[in-house]
Amino acid sequence: MIELRKVLIVSAVASMAGAPLTLQAQPQSAAADEQQRKLEARVQELERQLQELTQKLSGAPAPASAVSKPPIDPPALQPKPIAPNAVPGTRFLYSGFVKLDGMWSDYDDGEIADGSIGRDFYLPSTIPVGGVGEGADFDSHVKQSRFIFGTDTDLAGGGLLSSRFEVDLYGSSLGDERATNTYGVLLRHAYVQYRNWLVGQTWSNFMDAGALPETADYIGPTDGTVFVREPMVRYTLGNWSFSAENPETTITPFGGGTRIASDDNNIPDLTAAYTWKWGKGYLRAAALVRQLKYETTGATAVDDSTEGAALSLAGKFNFGPHDLRFSITGGEGLGRYVGVNFTNDAVLTATGELEAISGWAAFAAWRHVWNDRVRSTLMLSASEYDNDVILTGASANKSSWSWAINTFYSPVAKLDVGIELRHAEREIESGASGSMRRVQAVARYSF
Repeated sequence: MIELRKVLIVSAVASMAGAPLTLQAQPQSAAADEQQRKLEARVQELERQLQELTQKLSGAPAPASAVSKPPIDPPALQPKPIAPNAVPGTRFLYSGFVKLDGMWSDYDDGEIADGSIGRDFYLPSTIPVGGVGEGADFDSHVKQSRFIFGTDTDLAGGGLLSSRFEVDLYGSSLGDERATNTYGVLLRHAYVQYRNWLVGQTWSNFMDAGALPETADYIGPTDGTVFVREPMVRYTLGNWSFSAENPETTITPFGGGTRIASDDNNIPDLTAAYTWKWGKGYLRAAALVRQLKYETTGATAVDDSTEGAALSLAGKFNFGPHDLRFSITGGEGLGRYVGVNFTNDAVLTATGELEAISGWAAFAAWRHVWNDRVRSTLMLSASEYDNDVILTGASANKSSWSWAINTFYSPVAKLDVGIELRHAEREIESGASGSMRRVQAVARYSF
């Protein structure tokens, strides 16, 4: 032990001298005195450490003077907000992904218009009908790339105050494909959640976003799914959720023609949903009640309203490496809530009255996880509507259906590459139909 003490002292001297030790005497100076004091302090500290080590090796308790003081608690993480106006202790988060889509699309009965959103993702209402097909088209874009920003604040009385803001690039074009391929930012979600309340824009409470399958396409089973984001006030209590959401009525003119989008509603769309959960999945039932209204002035003024109502059942079941996701929806006046407004909510009669259009929509998707890097999904979706042809005309959308199969591979965490094959058909009330085949390849990095 004495030898160990000598080694420690020699090490201290060497480290303080900054050079190899010598036995030559050095002239005294103020600097030398300071160096000597530092050396003595260092030796004392080494002797204290040596004493503690000796006590531990011998099993005897350390003297009170050698017991280490309890560590000082570290300062609280983020004692001040990183944004000047944020509540102290607010946690900030950001995430999103960068995604490249490449699509080869072939239409049998016409050519989809350049610049149509149907060239960016599958939209059944854009499938050409009754025309002459051309060769396959290739389109590529990064519009689905997404950015999500959020905050979470723990409340003093318990509970959480949260906010989310999410955008992608499906906004209006600011450039074109000749040079810049520049696109505007499009708002997806913007809301605040306080305890049981949510205020802002997000998925409709009538929609079950958790049942949507993994797809290369922006939506996937578009024909058969409710797909709406809108402003709302939502209240959640246990398995129940209720909402009052932004109303809008889409109308087919008498005899057919360009869609009328009416913002004359004076009652919000009302929804209620209940979720049953268990270990291997869940079921979610939802109901929608809404006012359909249209009001104009002038010689041919229209002032009428009617009601729409619909039910939906969606869910997910897990079976080991598989899962089944599905949704079925039916009712009257559900048009703009399903298939990205594949059909309208109502139609005008010759006397200027509104009649709700009824219909149904459904999808099912089977997913299999092959291993920790590869998974595949097979999906089928369809919808059909009961148009009064005398009122809507023969060009109104009657039905659509599609199937798709994909495979995704993740070579490393957060990086996905995939390919998806889709076949889709659309039929109008005249009996004319059109079909589309599409191969879509994607690469996505999430952060």
